[in-house]
Amino acid sequence: MTAKTDLRRQLRARRSAFVREPGAMQSPFVASLFVAERVKPHLAGAGIVAAYVSDGEEVDPLPILFQALDLGLDLALPRVTSREAPISFHRWLPGDELVPGLAGLLQPRADALLAEPDLILAPLVGFDRRLNRLGQGAGHYDRAFASRPAARRIGLAWSVQEVDGLDPDPWDVPLHGIATEREWIE
Repeated sequence: MTAKTDLRRQLRARRSAFVREPGAMQSPFVASLFVAERVKPHLAGAGIVAAYVSDGEEVDPLPILFQALDLGLDLALPRVTSREAPISFHRWLPGDELVPGLAGLLQPRADALLAEPDLILAPLVGFDRRLNRLGQGAGHYDRAFASRPAARRIGLAWSVQEVDGLDPDPWDVPLHGIATEREWIE
């Protein structure tokens, strides 16, 4: 088992324990509202905001997406068809049909309009204060970031997912900021 694989396992367990902790900010959704308040100022200047559908333990970006809608911004969600295929982003509005994708994660239908986001909210497995991120391990977001260098990259995570330091690989693309339920890191 690689060091990153082991670290992902540990951080997922930490995240799982956090969201199930009785009284942990009342619920993961309530805690997500604190994250949303930290991201809100960074929506300015965006045209299309891309996020993701939470797996239930990740920070839920829905409160941020509702703020973006209130500001008149367009929304997009990622679509992934295989481990090797790049992420494509597709326009989305609350109520639009979502279908199971890779690993059962919900995503827009194949016929949803393509979108090129200028702000990407990414889920994290782990992060450090140098704005390095640890994702699921397939490189989807790193490839998406590399192909969209002008897009602002913000990671969403619980504070318990922080580590002292990550050793980024040459292909890893750092974030511009990270929002947790406790703070904004830049």
